[in-house]
Amino acid sequence: MAMAADSTFDIAIIGGGINGAGIARDAAGRGWSVYLCEQGDLGGATSSASTKLIHGGLRYLEHYEFRLVREALMEREVLWGIAPHIIWPLRFVLPHHRGLRPAWLLRLGLFLYDHLGGRKALPATRVLDLGRDEAGAVLRPEFAKGFEYSDCWVEDARLVVLNARDAADRGAVVETRTRCVAADRAGDGWMVTVQGPQGRRQVRARVLVNAAGPWVADVLRGVVRENAPAAVRLVQGSHIVVRRKYAHDRCYIFQNGDGRIFFAIPYERDFTLIGTTDRDWAGAPGEVRISEDEIAYLCAGASAYFREPVTPADVVWTYSGVRPLYDDGASAAQAATRDYVLALEAPAGQGALLSVFGGKITTYRRLAEAALAKLAPHLPDGRGLAAGWTGASALPGGAFPKDGFEALVAGTMRQSPFLPEGLARRLVRAYGTRAATLLDGAQAMGDLGPVLGADLTAAEVRWLRDQEFARNAEDVVWRRSKLGLRMGAAEIAAVERVLA
Repeated sequence: MAMAADSTFDIAIIGGGINGAGIARDAAGRGWSVYLCEQGDLGGATSSASTKLIHGGLRYLEHYEFRLVREALMEREVLWGIAPHIIWPLRFVLPHHRGLRPAWLLRLGLFLYDHLGGRKALPATRVLDLGRDEAGAVLRPEFAKGFEYSDCWVEDARLVVLNARDAADRGAVVETRTRCVAADRAGDGWMVTVQGPQGRRQVRARVLVNAAGPWVADVLRGVVRENAPAAVRLVQGSHIVVRRKYAHDRCYIFQNGDGRIFFAIPYERDFTLIGTTDRDWAGAPGEVRISEDEIAYLCAGASAYFREPVTPADVVWTYSGVRPLYDDGASAAQAATRDYVLALEAPAGQGALLSVFGGKITTYRRLAEAALAKLAPHLPDGRGLAAGWTGASALPGGAFPKDGFEALVAGTMRQSPFLPEGLARRLVRAYGTRAATLLDGAQAMGDLGPVLGADLTAAEVRWLRDQEFARNAEDVVWRRSKLGLRMGAAEIAAVERVLA
């Protein structure tokens, strides 16, 4: 949807992470006109630096965050249902560590985990004899007993992009590489000034949403120029990626001696993802990088469980992000609430401002519903779908049964028999039913253009540019795919040339 010079929208959103994109999708579906600007790439900061789990948050039970855990547990199967190409179930192995949390406490937590959130399709918890189960073979011999439970995996950056794509398909204007430089109340609405590839422009909106993630306080102080305190606490989370540590497809959740937990997860077929850390971050959000101390911390933590130690020399890639948590005064970063807080400022007769603090990828859809419930009194009546529609309508490419992935792969290979099976599976994992549209008209691999590196074709890069807002090679190889793990600098430069 093109934007006219004098455009007026119902809602203007600053920030194209999962919360901004989720609010944009929900609002556009309800019939409100939406404008969203993102200073970088969609999901380019916190939302692509997660542990990539759709989960209830087992450890949050220790902090008595029952509402958050229940909401997150209920969302697992909802999100799996609307995006089964990028979300799928995983089983998690929790070894019992005799020196840490007692077995009865783990059993109690997992009982609550199984029954608090209306689990239906996901399998229940079971006890493991790690001396007999293959999950114990790669662990140190002192771990004889464990528990296994269910959560889900998500391609986090793709979840953001698909929400934005669906919002745009429903009429929203989504502009990346476009920074909001000023926002001023104008009568009963807002005049928003943005700077992007098309120069500096102004956008009118009835209400303004500050979903800038780690920059939420910067937007309040420097863009909106509000004097209200911004209760945000920036907490760094870092991950390491190593060559695959084990053959099976389950994950591990490990307890560390400092009370934290972290995960080891099968990643991109040939790797294992280990993380995350939790420490306060005082720098600029865009400058966050993993430290040598964090790498050593994660290696030491994993080595306390795996028979074969993990060393810094094993690390093939890292990523790090900043979580914009609501500052609830918790003394330790790991104890700060992961729940979201929505702050509405709506002086009589003036434009309403909603600022989003905190949140988890798992609960982004419920956060969007809560945000629009707060904004609805300041908006015209919705002319579209009813509240709650986002949990029943598939995201782009996700209109197939939760157990239908293998059938969709088989159908894709029948339609395009020239595809190698590995490429067919990757395309269906990324694009679901839309893989058929990407491949439409191709009779041979050559019709997809040159292979630029790994199995990435020029046709797929053009699709990502035209359909999924990709603007540079980093967008393609590190967010919309993780093919950067398999590509060299010259191959990534070839992607850049195709985009240009």
